[in-house]
Amino acid sequence: MPRPRPPHLHREITRHGNTVWYVRKGQGRRIRIRAAFGTPEFDSEYQAALAGNQRPAKAAPSAGSLTWLLARYRETTEWSGLSEATRRQRDNIFVHVIKAAGHQPLSKITKAQIIAGKERRAATPAQARNFLDAMRGLFRWAVKAEMVKTDPTAGVDNPPRKAGDGFPPWTEEHIAAYEARWPIGTRQRVWLDVLAFTGLRRGDAVRLGRPHVRDGIATIKTEKSGETVEVTLPILPVLRATLDTGPCGDLTFIAGANGRPLTKESFGNEFREACKAAGVPGSAHGVRKIAATRAANAGATVAQLEAIFGWTGGTMASLYTKKADRKRLATNAMHLLSNDAGTSIPAPGLPVRDKGRKG
Repeated sequence: MPRPRPPHLHREITRHGNTVWYVRKGQGRRIRIRAAFGTPEFDSEYQAALAGNQRPAKAAPSAGSLTWLLARYRETTEWSGLSEATRRQRDNIFVHVIKAAGHQPLSKITKAQIIAGKERRAATPAQARNFLDAMRGLFRWAVKAEMVKTDPTAGVDNPPRKAGDGFPPWTEEHIAAYEARWPIGTRQRVWLDVLAFTGLRRGDAVRLGRPHVRDGIATIKTEKSGETVEVTLPILPVLRATLDTGPCGDLTFIAGANGRPLTKESFGNEFREACKAAGVPGSAHGVRKIAATRAANAGATVAQLEAIFGWTGGTMASLYTKKADRKRLATNAMHLLSNDAGTSIPAPGLPVRDKGRKG
């Protein structure tokens, strides 16, 4: 059984999906605890709050320590330029890094330690990659800022990805099954149609709403890995019909049961449950993939796909156009394998038969 929560300790989830802890006795004032949950600093703040005392002063990290470097990093444009979701993800990683090695001087942070941190997360390759991305961002900035001489993450390879194309793309059968379970007039149908007919990532789809739409065209700045790209998306008639029926939120099209906006994480959980009820794969990214596949199969170019989906560099869009081109080429060329028109392909070394000759 889980341990009971200490007396007067309360947890709250903010609208940004962050967890906040505070102490409140009865109807008394709330005292916020800012240390990471489960750390000795958290216990110290909790005891001080119970006694009604001010939060104990936090000792400044030793200059030249890993904790000190992280504090300097968070003051930079390199850090503020990352998306909110990326900062939140990396903050969660840094909490564990500080707990394990925050006191260590920077000279003691070696390549071997970075590899050891990666290997501790080997059971979950995605977490291992996120750990490396966070530490690379920190130390690449530190080298440029001349805070350290060498980058201990240099030369550390990412864990191998599992074979396959990542999130499985939805099929037209999946779309039909979901639509049958969640018809127009349900908020779950709004969720699907926003994803399928905008091609937005989950984190951007939950932000899309009436304030982004003018004269039937939505304009939103998408964020991925710190890169901001503005996309312009006409609201298609099929999506307009769904949105007009609703239910939608006041500020965002995607909303929870109470009509309020959902965070990226909470939407992911609720969409997964809706998919489970429909008997289809529970991945918003899988819907984005079928949207890209539909566009490519309809003849969209690399430039058009990048404009719709906010991609840059041509690599991702080319994957979809190449698959679509191969499908079209194969469909158009299959008749060449037929013998009906006398177009058989001779085996190597055999003479080509002259139809005009007899014998």
